[in-house]
Amino acid sequence: MVKKIISYNVNGLRAAISKGFLNWLKSENPDILCLQETKLQLGQIDTTQFENLGYQLYWHYADKKGYSGVALFTRQKPTEILTGIGIQKFDSEGRLIRADFGDVTLLAAYFPSGTMGEMRQAIKMEWLEEILKFTSLLQKTRPKLIISGDFNICHKPIDINFPKKHETYSGFLPEEREWFDRFIASGFVDSFRIFNQQHDQYTWWSYRANSRAKNLGWRIDYHLITGPLKNNVHSATILKDAYHSDHCPVCIEIDF
Repeated sequence: MVKKIISYNVNGLRAAISKGFLNWLKSENPDILCLQETKLQLGQIDTTQFENLGYQLYWHYADKKGYSGVALFTRQKPTEILTGIGIQKFDSEGRLIRADFGDVTLLAAYFPSGTMGEMRQAIKMEWLEEILKFTSLLQKTRPKLIISGDFNICHKPIDINFPKKHETYSGFLPEEREWFDRFIASGFVDSFRIFNQQHDQYTWWSYRANSRAKNLGWRIDYHLITGPLKNNVHSATILKDAYHSDHCPVCIEIDF
């Protein structure tokens, strides 16, 4: 059965709802929706508006109010749901939900940003090593793996506007891109690049300097799949016409 999976950093779910997110969700009608930066705590939102659309809802909240957080909305009940990677300082920030659907495992993830200074960049680099260990170990028992979310990294020069200009920026640092190479080599495929090798394909734009209108963006949101699923992918696209956030959604259609 082909599943439509959308990943979307909403930069605050309540804010996105105020900008028409619910009507957009009804129109797109994904089987599975992965959200990042929900910026919610338990009880801060009316969940019936999503349940009435047929979704079961799973949340991983950050301990800190108004910060981070991921969610998974799915029409098919997972055979197992887990949160976090087993390291408290990361899990307290609400960064990952694991959902098993038969022999396929989906990780809905929000990677740390390093833009707030050296300390956060160091935490980001530590997370990168830990998530690589986590997924490498998981692949040994769950080889059909999808990781969907905001990675906060542009992998290659094609994925960012004016790459030379941004070589010293968090999100395009050489050490981040080297990590991405190792992550791909550990068994993953960038599903979007199976179908689209064009430049100027972005998923995030700064709110400054009219960046989105000028398409001065970064591609930092991905659906990465392991090799055993590569031939199951029907499409992978960027949904540029969604305007509820400084990100836009990314979509994959894949046969489970």
